[in-house]
Amino acid sequence: MYKTILLLATLSSLTFAQESDGKKVFETYCWGCHHQTAVAFGPPFNEIAAKRSAQEIEAYIISPESMYKAFGYKRTVMTQFDLNDNERKLVTQYILSFKGKK
Repeated sequence: MYKTILLLATLSSLTFAQESDGKKVFETYCWGCHHQTAVAFGPPFNEIAAKRSAQEIEAYIISPESMYKAFGYKRTVMTQFDLNDNERKLVTQYILSFKGKK
């Protein structure tokens, strides 16, 4: 029983750490144009999370210039950031954590 509780506590803290790290990536690179649930210059994360898969979000982060037409946009103004694989995954998970939130 104790091992199960310890395991659940560890997994919970890892999930929190990942969300916290994803939030840091968001605050560093994304916050100027995106907000979590309110429209800013770019769409809010809850809107992105409702429409896009993790793979689509990562592809757009990697190359917005080559993905905007596939997403049905007339143009893109999103900056291409040089995020490493881990940063990209963390911010993608953070974005998806807003799915269903208003």
